[in-house]
Amino acid sequence: MSTGSIFLLPNGTWFVELAVVVIILWVVTKYALPMLNAAIEARQDKIRTALAAADEARAAADAAGDERARVLNEAREQARDIVTNAQALSDQVKAESGARGQAEYDRIVAQANAEVAAARQRAIDEASARIGEIVFELVAKVVGREVDQSAHQDLVREAVAALNAEAQRESNR
Repeated sequence: MSTGSIFLLPNGTWFVELAVVVIILWVVTKYALPMLNAAIEARQDKIRTALAAADEARAAADAAGDERARVLNEAREQARDIVTNAQALSDQVKAESGARGQAEYDRIVAQANAEVAAARQRAIDEASARIGEIVFELVAKVVGREVDQSAHQDLVREAVAALNAEAQRESNR
């Protein structure tokens, strides 16, 4: 039996290999692991900072959302007030326009009534003057002689007064 064939027994290469593995582990733990640990810790710090910033941003976004909602509600209230004021102003302008229109209508109707009354009075005055002349001529023809002018004028004045009274009653209707 040769010692070279038993693989469970350590030989010189095994000890060399073991020494190389131990040296590699020592180099890794001495130089590589501290650099890896520093990189990992730096990465963890960045992640913690990013999470804190995200929490702050979320809180700021929530606050901004609340502020936006408050501003939006204020804007809605202002819009409602503007619409209410515009409606009130519209109603006021409409009422004033209606009142001005009614006043103008009343003024035009009153002016037209005054013009009609004046025209009626002129027509009555003209007719009464003409009737007086016609009656005087008719009486002169019927009687065939001259009639007293002063007596005739009294009769004409009474007739005109009666016509005026009748015209006044009609205009009051």
